[in-house]
Amino acid sequence: MAVSDVPVRSGEDRRGEREALCPHRLVLEHVTSRWGVLVLIRLQERPHRFSELRRAIGRVSEKMLTQTLQTLERDGLVHRDAKPVIPPRVDYSLTDLGREAAEQVSALALWTERRMDDVLTARKAYDEARTL
Repeated sequence: MAVSDVPVRSGEDRRGEREALCPHRLVLEHVTSRWGVLVLIRLQERPHRFSELRRAIGRVSEKMLTQTLQTLERDGLVHRDAKPVIPPRVDYSLTDLGREAAEQVSALALWTERRMDDVLTARKAYDEARTL
């Protein structure tokens, strides 16, 4: 088969293939992504509006936060509550499944805080060994 005969698949098609092959791996990527972890931890405290969630997380673009929230909502971890008022009000909160995931990533975040000195010591030893 020539390269020109290979059907071109859209990003949507490839995503569907990945989900079918390793659905748990994809969810793990969503939950442990840079912004996914921070969203889950913040929403564990209480529901947030988009703008306050963005301020609470810090240094996240509007686009990335929107994508992260949509992904977590699709996975059933985040609930989006759009109120029919003017101006529009949208609140984000965790579902039961999301609370469970948030507990897990919070435990990992606490571990990193507790063990950061050990990690820094290991990094220094590694770097010193590499420069010899």
